[in-house]
Amino acid sequence: MAHLRTYYAEAKPFEQYIQDMEQNQTELLNIYKDFDMPTDDERIEKIKDSGYKYVLVITEDWCGDAMMNNPILKHIAEQANLEVRVFHRDDNTDLIDQYLTNGKSRSIPIYIFMNEKFEQKAVWGPRALNVQKFVEALRKASLPDKTDPSFEEKQKEVHLKIRERYLTDASFWHDVYESIMSRLV
Repeated sequence: MAHLRTYYAEAKPFEQYIQDMEQNQTELLNIYKDFDMPTDDERIEKIKDSGYKYVLVITEDWCGDAMMNNPILKHIAEQANLEVRVFHRDDNTDLIDQYLTNGKSRSIPIYIFMNEKFEQKAVWGPRALNVQKFVEALRKASLPDKTDPSFEEKQKEVHLKIRERYLTDASFWHDVYESIMSRLV
């Protein structure tokens, strides 16, 4: 199993990842532009003083959660002077398999916060709690049993509703911000 330093070295710089995105690039950049990053959050200074230096992001550009969460991380990283690199989950699943959601799902994005020695200090992802509650409630209310012939069609409709909220609901963006910040401080 490779060390986090090795994965980080193999990963793309965040800006390069964004430039190379084939899906959701415009949407990610719009969320980045529209997110109202708090300017007086004292926790930013605490993050700077806590030994955090690097963030290894496990993600893919097709992922809706990444589309919403990554621009928020970008703001935090810029304010807290964190160096961010992106590792594509599907290129090598050995890394994501160390960070399974609920012990079984390769859910993304996952953010691994490290110190200057590339030692893991915190992990966040794939969703803020309020966002997770919304997704679960929508799925429960909207999806029939998987054996139902309309399941796939209904699932596509649910994904579109989730995506629309991710793109437009600034309260979700703030939930993500608060969730990440709370994990770090």
